[in-house]
Parts: sequence; structure tokens; C-alpha cells
Amino acid sequence: MNETFDLLIRGGVAATPNGMAQADIGVIGGRIAAIGRFADAKAAEIFEARGLHVLPGVMDTQVHFREPGNEHKEDLETGGRAAILGGVTTVFEMPNTNPPTTNAAAITDKLARAKGRMQCDHAFYAGATPQNIEELARLERMPGVCGIKAFLGSSTGTLLLSKEADILAALKSGRRRVAVHSEDEDRLIERKKFAERGKPTTHPIWRDVEAARLSTERVLHLARSAGRRLHVLHVTTGDEIPLLAAAKDLATAETTPQHLTLSAPECYERLGTYAQMNPPIRDESHRQALWAAVREGVIDVIGSDHAPHTRAEKEKEYPETPSGMPGVQTLATILLDHVNKGNLTLERFVDLTASGPQRIFGIAGKGRIARGYDADFTIVDLGLTREITNAWIASRCGWTPFDGMKTKGWPVASILRGQIVMRDFQTTGPAIGEPVRFVETLAPVN
Repeated sequence: MNETFDLLIRGGVAATPNGMAQADIGVIGGRIAAIGRFADAKAAEIFEARGLHVLPGVMDTQVHFREPGNEHKEDLETGGRAAILGGVTTVFEMPNTNPPTTNAAAITDKLARAKGRMQCDHAFYAGATPQNIEELARLERMPGVCGIKAFLGSSTGTLLLSKEADILAALKSGRRRVAVHSEDEDRLIERKKFAERGKPTTHPIWRDVEAARLSTERVLHLARSAGRRLHVLHVTTGDEIPLLAAAKDLATAETTPQHLTLSAPECYERLGTYAQMNPPIRDESHRQALWAAVREGVIDVIGSDHAPHTRAEKEKEYPETPSGMPGVQTLATILLDHVNKGNLTLERFVDLTASGPQRIFGIAGKGRIARGYDADFTIVDLGLTREITNAWIASRCGWTPFDGMKTKGWPVASILRGQIVMRDFQTTGPAIGEPVRFVETLAPVN
């Protein structure tokens, strides 16, 4: 080939549409221009990838970057840097900020804050409340919006949509897939007495399996009644899996690396409130049920639910402690370690972190290594073993529940639209993140 590329990724094993194969990838104008063998091709920049795997850019479809309102925990700049350092090139950010992202002005404000500061591409959820139901159909069509998020049970922040009539009305307002935090609020209120002071081991007793199952059963029924596509976030229980498997025509599901890796009571005994998140980490039987759901295809996406809090906040006495833990920077290496352990194939990793999100949310031009797509790549060394440490974490909170854990399989470069933005565990160059485009909203809002 005589063409001159802006970037040539040479000699790696690439996750192509035809499977894993050694291939060179040529990039022009931020998009994939050619895939093949280009020994004599010229390029402004060459990335030698021999011995490495070149994967589609990893997407994390559930992060909380806390800006505006709680920048002492995280902001869009530190969160975006953590993503890129962890091999994540695209994130979907959640609406439970302060003020919450529940109107057009708040969405516009977040997009403006992200410009020139976020090192990864990004989209923002609009939060559903009883007060903005009539606006949801318009909000979901705004540029840079990935969809509507509804908290069916109270978690961090003020957003809550718990009454059945409100949930149904929200599902009838709009057309894009609605993402839900699925816990039953009435049951959470009723069982708050089981959250024993100073005992984080009681967290999954308070927010029990039935709170999740009841909520998921109800919202699936309401979604079918409304004819609305649904995405159930951070699924934690084996009891929800049959419900989700029976609703694959309209519902997709997501779990987290934490729920696939940690289990109760051990994690609470070892980490205390640092293991506290909503819905909770559960016992080993549920962890194994989630792995079965991953293998059987019931789980469609794995997102980190990155939700940082400061050490001072986490070290208060339970249950006054906030729920949530950082995860965007560790998502890829934790899952690649599972690949090396035989729990996951590399192809399934790609499906859960790139092509799955693209398919479910209708992301335009991302999620595949294919000609014409954005040149987003996560380049990984499957044989590299390193230790995850608090010192490596770029999030402002400065800690990870996986501190001290050795994992095999690490992202060694992140490439965003043809620009190398992380190499050898260091960010490179300015913040070039842009809003994600979606096939359902390519046309402007009327």
C-alpha cells in the first residue's frame, strides 16, 4: 500500500471482525483507514505492537465523576485521566451530581465543563425525577446524552423515582433505552433497621437480595407495559438472572468487576466500609451466578460503577458512610486477569466492554476495529503482571479496593481517535475528549 497514514499500529494481534489475527492498522483523520499487512507503508507515527493485543477502545458505561458539587471526591478532569490510564477511552457519566443533571441547562453545563478537560470521550445521562417526566423525551435527544437514568431505590445523591405510576410515566416518555438502578425503595426503608451501627457486614442484609429481585421484576413488567427498552445496571443477584433471561427482547443487563471479583462476608471483614456499595457485594453463591450469567449471555455489559468518596467519608461509622468505590482505572486489568484465569475469553471481554455497549446504546462509529470506525484502541499486554496500588490511582479519592492485588493483563496504551493519549502508564498530550455520538440522535433536536 502506497498510502501514507497518520498512525500505523504495526504487528499486534488485533480483534478484527474476522477474529483475533495479527494485523497492521492504518489510521487517517482519526478513523480506521485500513486493516492488513503494510510492511512498506509510510506513517507520521508508528506504534510497534508486536507481542501486544490491539482491542477496540474499552468503554465504561457507568461512572460517577462527581462534578458539579462534589469535586473534593472527583471531577471530570481527574476522572477522565483515571479512565485513560486504565485503558478506558469512553465513559458514560451519571446524573447524581449537585445539582443533579435533570434539565437541559445542567446537561449543557456538563458538556461545557468537559471540553478541553476530559481526556476520554464522554456522554452524560439525564436523571429522571417525578418533576421532569414530561421533559425526558426531549432531554434524551440532546447531543452528548447517552440516555435516561432512573434510581428506583435511593442511593448516593437526591435522585429517586420509586412510585410505580411515576416509573411507568417515565418509561412512556421517550424512546431510547432507559438505565435503572434497581432496588425496591419501600423494602430498603422497611429493612434499614438491619443496618447495624459499626457493622458493614450487615450492608447486604439491609439491602437484601429480595430488594433487588422485587424491583427488577416490577420494572421489567412496567417496561413491557410501556413498550420501552430497559438496561438494568449493576446486577448483583442470581435471583434476578431468570427474570432478565426471560426479558431479553426488551431488557439488557450490566454487572461490575467488583461483583464478579469480591464476595461477602470476606470483603467486608477485610475492607470494612471500603467494600460498601449499592447494590451490595453479595455472597459467593451470587458471584458464581453472575459468572454463569456472563457465560450464558444474560449479562451484556460490564461497567465499573466508579463512585469515589474520600477516605475521611469512608472511615465514618457505618451506616453513616457513603456507598461507592472507584473502579474506572481498574476495570480493564481486573477483567483481563479473569481472562488469564480462564473465567472469560478475550473475545467476550471485547463484547462486554466495546461491541456490547455499541450495540445496546447505538453508539455511532465506535466499538469495533473496522474500516471507517473511530480509531479508538486499548492496547494490552496479556502477559504483564503488575500490582494495583493506591499510589497508581489517579482519582482524587486516592484509593482502590484492589490495593495490593496482582493482576495479569494490563493496558499499556490508550489511543483515542488516532491520538496516543496513554503510553506505558503515563498520559500524553492535551485533553482531547469529545462528546459521544449516537445513531438515534444524529439529527438535531427540533
